[in-house]
Amino acid sequence: MFCLFQIFGVSIFALCLWICIEPGFNEWMLILELQKYFIGVYIILIGSLVIMVVAFLGCGSALMENVLLLYAYIGSQIATFVLGLVGACVVLDFSTYDSSIQPLIRDVTMRLMNNPQHEGSREILRMVQEGIGCCGADGPMDYINMNKPLPAECRDSVTGNAYFHGCVDELTWYLEGKTGWLAGIVLASCMIAVVNAVMSLVLIQAVKKEEDEATMYK
Repeated sequence: MFCLFQIFGVSIFALCLWICIEPGFNEWMLILELQKYFIGVYIILIGSLVIMVVAFLGCGSALMENVLLLYAYIGSQIATFVLGLVGACVVLDFSTYDSSIQPLIRDVTMRLMNNPQHEGSREILRMVQEGIGCCGADGPMDYINMNKPLPAECRDSVTGNAYFHGCVDELTWYLEGKTGWLAGIVLASCMIAVVNAVMSLVLIQAVKKEEDEATMYK
């Protein structure tokens, strides 16, 4: 179980690191002012480091049958569980459909659309719509409601039809695909942390019983 927990910790750490340093992705999130997405990732990253360290503590305390170390290990499992659960909740709250990330994406997109005279805003909007394959914040109707023509990047380069979905939905689905596996593995590791804590408590009771029996026969 300790080895499995260690593998989970390494996997989570690698996934978090990949999300944080993936070429282009970090720049996109910075440009779109969506850095809040990384709050949960950083919490999970810290939790994965705790997992990798305490896995050795658990293995050592079990082999030595040291009650004090086992209690310390149980405490670390509780901390790991809390960090993992909080991190997963924050990540899902900033990367899923109907989550807190959607109003942020909508505000940024509308602000860019309302500022076409600014070269930087125009270029960022073009990159987003062209790169993700979206149109406006919630769809092409955003441009129509604002009495503005559909830009070329709002249309499919093959069919010439306007993209049906807006950037809010498309970007949210993109983030969902990126963090879905991470949240799943983190929640699985939380379950393992609970199992480890229970097993450690059982071991503590067994060690105490053994010590009591040894005292009785002296």
